[in-house]
Amino acid sequence: MILRLISATFLAGLLALTTGCNTMKGLGEDIQNLGGSIEGAASENENESEQ
Repeated sequence: MILRLISATFLAGLLALTTGCNTMKGLGEDIQNLGGSIEGAASENENESEQ
């Protein structure tokens, strides 16, 4: 009985960690894409102000 409880707790923790890693990876990619968009907008505004 205790072994089942320990196993279930371990598996639930492992699942939570795995899900968290995927979520953080996706968040990192979203932030990177946002940074690229901001950089592109800044470059466009810089080019417009020079003309």
